[in-house]
Amino acid sequence: MTRKIEVLPDQKALIARAQELILSQTNAAIAQRGKFTIALSGGSTPKPLYEAIATQNLPWDKIHVFWGDERYVPPDHPDSNEGMARRAWLDRVDIPAANIHAVPTTEGDPTVSAAKYEKELQEFFNCQPGEFPALDVILLGMGDDAHTASLFPHTEALKVRDRLITVGNKDGNPRITFTYPFINAARCVIFVVAGANKKPALTQVFAPEADNSTYPSRLIQPQGELWWLLDAAAGDEIKL
Repeated sequence: MTRKIEVLPDQKALIARAQELILSQTNAAIAQRGKFTIALSGGSTPKPLYEAIATQNLPWDKIHVFWGDERYVPPDHPDSNEGMARRAWLDRVDIPAANIHAVPTTEGDPTVSAAKYEKELQEFFNCQPGEFPALDVILLGMGDDAHTASLFPHTEALKVRDRLITVGNKDGNPRITFTYPFINAARCVIFVVAGANKKPALTQVFAPEADNSTYPSRLIQPQGELWWLLDAAAGDEIKL
């Protein structure tokens, strides 16, 4: 793993750098393997990033979109990560519907939904149970409690090491999430983190020693590249 930390002057520069990295990874993956796979994150920070990518002239038929986690709500719900990404990006470009691999959330049972999404991933990547395929890019955010995807501090999801997908828990509300071993199989993981409220968590995530269960973002140690893109508000005290 190679970890790279960049502190950008403001959120606009943060989004521009994230887009630059993603476009570079897109072009390289398509040149090498004929397709590009990316898992999206939710929250407010990546929305302008998705809006920027939507303006690009890309070979959309070669791009496959997944989600690293999803709230257990229908796609048209205001809290849906899929819904946000569709409005900001996917509905604005000519990407085939079959290339959008949304998290199922209408089964009524999060465990059933998690298993269904895992099966879709295994079929897409042609991998067996217990194998962890490599997405080209997994985009992540981080909460002020150091959670990422829906891997929250001291939750059962942090203990799952033999599956791609599991059920996360946020204050009693279920979420569907990638497991950390699946995230760590990626060719490139990009954290995009903004805001001064993230400073205390970042200090612990980057500390030589801290508890992984308390600060789950520490568990993200991918086999490929690891990028931490921070705005100045979040990262101005980080020692690079």
